[in-house]
Amino acid sequence: MVEVNQQLESSPAQPGPQAGLSIGEAARRTGVSVHTLRYYERVGLVVTPVDRTHGGRRRYHQLDLEWITICTRLRATGMPIKGIRRYAELVAAGRGNEVERLDVLESHRDQVLADIAELQENLKLINRKIDVYRGRLAAGDADQLWAPHRPPGAH
Repeated sequence: MVEVNQQLESSPAQPGPQAGLSIGEAARRTGVSVHTLRYYERVGLVVTPVDRTHGGRRRYHQLDLEWITICTRLRATGMPIKGIRRYAELVAAGRGNEVERLDVLESHRDQVLADIAELQENLKLINRKIDVYRGRLAAGDADQLWAPHRPPGAH
């Protein structure tokens, strides 16, 4: 079971994930590069071996696309490759380690929440600075805003 709710597009005129997609088509549908797909496989982020044609070309299926989406979203939220690999290893190992999977996800969620809180504080500072500039520009005295300068002769 893959925990992703995103509906991935499938065009009836082209082979769908059930028949298997080329690496290029899988990259297009998941929004990552071919290089990223190969990298995910190389560093152990996939939960099942990627299917291959008789000629050795990769063939991606719906489960692969959903898992790639999970990896991409975890990475986009700042989860280190090591953390995604650990989560992938647990999922690939199958039943019996759900508590460990939950721990990995909860720990990452806590980090994401801390990152969001820090970003919100930084955004408050930016908004205060914007308000100051708008106020000074409206008052016509923006040239009075602090601007650092070096004393004569300083480098």
